[in-house]
Amino acid sequence: MLNPIAIAVGPLEVHWYGIIIAIGALLGLLLAIREGKRFGISQDFFFDLLLIGLPSALIGARLYYVAFEWEQYRHNPIEIIQIWHGGIAIYGALIGAILAGIIYTRRKGHSFLRIADICAPGLIAGQMMGRWGNFVNQEAPRI
Repeated sequence: MLNPIAIAVGPLEVHWYGIIIAIGALLGLLLAIREGKRFGISQDFFFDLLLIGLPSALIGARLYYVAFEWEQYRHNPIEIIQIWHGGIAIYGALIGAILAGIIYTRRKGHSFLRIADICAPGLIAGQMMGRWGNFVNQEAPRI
Protein backbone atom coordinates (compact mmCIF):
# COMPACT_ATOMS: atom_id res chain seq x y z
CA MET A 1 0.00 0.00 0.00
CA LEU A 2 1.39 3.40 -1.02
CA ASN A 3 1.75 6.07 1.63
CA PRO A 4 -0.57 8.95 0.58
CA ILE A 5 1.98 11.49 1.84
CA ALA A 6 4.74 12.07 -0.70
CA ILE A 7 6.81 14.58 1.28
CA ALA A 8 6.64 15.74 4.89
CA VAL A 9 8.66 18.68 6.18
CA GLY A 10 7.73 19.35 9.78
CA PRO A 11 3.97 19.87 9.93
CA LEU A 12 3.74 20.46 6.16
CA GLU A 13 2.60 17.37 4.26
CA VAL A 14 2.43 17.13 0.48
CA HIS A 15 0.10 14.35 -0.61
CA TRP A 16 0.47 12.29 -3.77
CA TYR A 17 -3.12 13.19 -4.63
CA GLY A 18 -2.24 16.89 -4.78
CA ILE A 19 0.87 16.25 -6.85
CA ILE A 20 -1.06 14.11 -9.32
CA ILE A 21 -3.88 16.66 -9.60
CA ALA A 22 -1.31 19.41 -10.23
CA ILE A 23 0.31 17.33 -12.98
CA GLY A 24 -3.14 16.78 -14.51
CA ALA A 25 -3.86 20.52 -14.45
CA LEU A 26 -0.48 21.25 -16.05
CA LEU A 27 -1.06 18.63 -18.73
CA GLY A 28 -4.50 20.10 -19.45
CA LEU A 29 -3.02 23.59 -19.65
CA LEU A 30 -0.34 22.50 -22.10
CA LEU A 31 -2.90 20.79 -24.33
CA ALA A 32 -5.14 23.88 -24.28
CA ILE A 33 -2.23 26.19 -25.12
CA ARG A 34 -1.22 23.94 -28.00
CA GLU A 35 -4.73 23.84 -29.43
CA GLY A 36 -5.29 27.54 -28.75
CA LYS A 37 -2.32 28.45 -30.95
CA ARG A 38 -4.25 27.14 -33.96
CA PHE A 39 -6.90 29.78 -33.29
CA GLY A 40 -4.49 32.60 -32.49
CA ILE A 41 -5.26 32.67 -28.76
CA SER A 42 -2.32 33.60 -26.56
CA GLN A 43 -1.02 31.25 -23.91
CA ASP A 44 -1.55 33.98 -21.30
CA PHE A 45 -5.29 33.65 -21.85
CA PHE A 46 -5.12 29.97 -20.85
CA PHE A 47 -2.82 30.65 -17.89
CA ASP A 48 -5.31 33.20 -16.60
CA LEU A 49 -8.22 30.86 -17.29
CA LEU A 50 -6.52 28.17 -15.21
CA LEU A 51 -5.77 30.62 -12.38
CA ILE A 52 -9.45 31.59 -12.30
CA GLY A 53 -10.86 28.14 -13.05
CA LEU A 54 -8.99 26.09 -10.43
CA PRO A 55 -10.11 28.05 -7.36
CA SER A 56 -13.62 28.30 -8.80
CA ALA A 57 -13.68 24.55 -9.35
CA LEU A 58 -12.43 23.89 -5.82
CA ILE A 59 -15.04 26.19 -4.28
CA GLY A 60 -17.78 24.69 -6.45
CA ALA A 61 -16.67 21.16 -5.57
CA ARG A 62 -16.80 21.89 -1.86
CA LEU A 63 -20.14 23.75 -1.99
CA TYR A 64 -21.73 20.93 -3.97
CA TYR A 65 -20.49 18.34 -1.49
CA VAL A 66 -21.64 20.39 1.51
CA ALA A 67 -25.07 20.96 -0.06
CA PHE A 68 -25.66 17.23 -0.34
CA GLU A 69 -24.16 16.46 3.07
CA TRP A 70 -25.75 19.40 4.87
CA GLU A 71 -26.75 17.39 7.96
CA GLN A 72 -23.05 16.79 8.61
CA TYR A 73 -22.25 20.53 8.53
CA ARG A 74 -25.35 22.36 9.75
CA HIS A 75 -24.46 22.22 13.45
CA ASN A 76 -20.78 23.00 12.91
CA PRO A 77 -20.51 25.36 9.90
CA ILE A 78 -16.81 26.06 10.47
CA GLU A 79 -16.17 22.56 9.06
CA ILE A 80 -17.45 23.79 5.69
CA ILE A 81 -14.11 25.49 5.03
CA GLN A 82 -12.04 22.60 6.43
CA ILE A 83 -11.55 21.00 3.04
CA TRP A 84 -8.45 19.14 4.23
CA HIS A 85 -10.82 16.83 6.13
CA GLY A 86 -12.12 15.62 2.78
CA GLY A 87 -15.31 16.12 0.87
CA ILE A 88 -15.38 17.50 -2.66
CA ALA A 89 -17.50 16.52 -5.65
CA ILE A 90 -16.49 16.55 -9.32
CA TYR A 91 -19.95 17.80 -10.39
CA GLY A 92 -19.54 20.91 -8.27
CA ALA A 93 -16.04 21.41 -9.66
CA LEU A 94 -17.42 21.37 -13.20
CA ILE A 95 -20.19 23.81 -12.30
CA GLY A 96 -17.75 26.21 -10.60
CA ALA A 97 -15.22 26.06 -13.43
CA ILE A 98 -17.85 26.47 -16.15
CA LEU A 99 -19.41 29.50 -14.46
CA ALA A 100 -15.99 31.11 -14.03
CA GLY A 101 -15.10 30.20 -17.62
CA ILE A 102 -18.26 31.78 -19.00
CA ILE A 103 -17.63 35.03 -17.13
CA TYR A 104 -13.93 35.14 -18.02
CA THR A 105 -14.32 34.32 -21.72
CA ARG A 106 -17.09 36.89 -22.17
CA ARG A 107 -14.98 39.57 -20.52
CA LYS A 108 -12.10 38.73 -22.84
CA GLY A 109 -14.35 38.74 -25.92
CA HIS A 110 -14.10 35.06 -26.77
CA SER A 111 -16.85 32.55 -27.43
CA PHE A 112 -17.24 30.29 -24.41
CA LEU A 113 -18.18 27.36 -26.64
CA ARG A 114 -15.03 27.84 -28.75
CA ILE A 115 -12.85 27.94 -25.63
CA ALA A 116 -14.66 24.93 -24.13
CA ASP A 117 -13.99 23.03 -27.36
CA ILE A 118 -10.31 23.96 -27.22
CA CYS A 119 -10.03 22.97 -23.54
CA ALA A 120 -12.01 19.71 -23.75
CA PRO A 121 -9.04 17.40 -24.49
CA GLY A 122 -7.10 18.98 -21.62
CA LEU A 123 -10.03 18.50 -19.26
CA ILE A 124 -10.26 14.85 -20.22
CA ALA A 125 -6.51 14.39 -19.69
CA GLY A 126 -6.76 16.14 -16.32
CA GLN A 127 -9.65 13.88 -15.32
CA MET A 128 -7.63 10.81 -16.28
CA MET A 129 -4.77 11.98 -14.08
CA GLY A 130 -7.22 12.73 -11.28
CA ARG A 131 -8.44 9.15 -11.33
CA TRP A 132 -4.87 8.02 -10.63
CA GLY A 133 -4.93 10.43 -7.69
CA ASN A 134 -8.14 8.73 -6.51
CA PHE A 135 -6.41 5.37 -6.81
CA VAL A 136 -3.46 6.53 -4.71
CA ASN A 137 -5.92 7.98 -2.19
CA GLN A 138 -7.66 4.58 -2.17
CA GLU A 139 -10.93 6.14 -3.33
CA ALA A 140 -11.07 4.29 -6.65
CA PRO A 141 -12.08 0.65 -6.89
CA ARG A 142 -9.39 -1.88 -7.69
CA ILE A 143 -9.83 -4.17 -10.64
